[in-house]
Amino acid sequence: MLSKKEISIPEGEIPEMPDESWWAAVLSDEESYTTPRKESGARTASQSAVTAIDWPFVQRLYEQDEIVSLKVHGFNRGGLLVQGCGVQGFVPVSHLIDMPNTATDDERRRVLAGYVDRDIELKVIECEQAQERIVLSERAALAGEGKRRVIFGALQENAILTGKVTNVTDFGVFIDLGGVEGLIHVSELSWGRVHHPSDVLSVDDEVQVMVLQVCEENARIALSLKRMTPNPWESLNIRYKPGDIVSAKVTSTTRYGAFVRLEEGVEGLIHLSSIKLPPDFGHLSDFMDIGQEVIVRILHIDTERRRLGLGLVQTE
Repeated sequence: MLSKKEISIPEGEIPEMPDESWWAAVLSDEESYTTPRKESGARTASQSAVTAIDWPFVQRLYEQDEIVSLKVHGFNRGGLLVQGCGVQGFVPVSHLIDMPNTATDDERRRVLAGYVDRDIELKVIECEQAQERIVLSERAALAGEGKRRVIFGALQENAILTGKVTNVTDFGVFIDLGGVEGLIHVSELSWGRVHHPSDVLSVDDEVQVMVLQVCEENARIALSLKRMTPNPWESLNIRYKPGDIVSAKVTSTTRYGAFVRLEEGVEGLIHLSSIKLPPDFGHLSDFMDIGQEVIVRILHIDTERRRLGLGLVQTE
């Protein structure tokens, strides 16, 4: 085990903290944000002059949607630590202008290190005095002062908006709505299964979305892409019947069968028991490829549970 003397931390870098933390509370299954703690041996740039937080000033910045210029004094994989003017907080990497969405770990570190000792313009997007947490955004500052208040004042649930994808994460996609960002959680991207949000949307895509929830207090907007189209399961019994033979595309294989897509949002399972593997194929993944077109017979349909049982139609 390394001793404290053997631990080497690059200039300006602090111990790792989860990225995208300020959006965690939108959905209960996301990990919550935690303010970084200073660890012994992990000295950061300008750490000797920690800013005393002026909470009334921070609250005013947030409520009035004002821009403040702060100096970057440290970073970790999740983003930047900034301070000055009675403010000390965190800027997630997804809210940095210069951070490429597809950056590797080494590229991310180089970009973050390049911010250290720079003064950057920011907006406060979350402040919670009880938890001593302040989250800021460089990208939000691009929209100008007061923009967030105007947009939130006009937003309504079920409204249809057009926005641009700014970031794709494991748990969802961030959409710029013209000065504020909304989140499409992975569960709201498609009526069907989504292996990863990047399979559905990419950075800079322009997309229409439905507003599910607006929380101005926390500057959060929950969005949906899948609700822009009817739920295909609601009318599945009209389009398909048990015994129908249809074409489908393999989406994944498991130890108990293969999942295939009949149409967008509708997937079913071909159970392994209905598949006759040739003698020279030891595993299903050797017999079926992702994206392969197959012919299946519909065995049963359960629209309430969104279950579709299928059998593989094979010829000798």
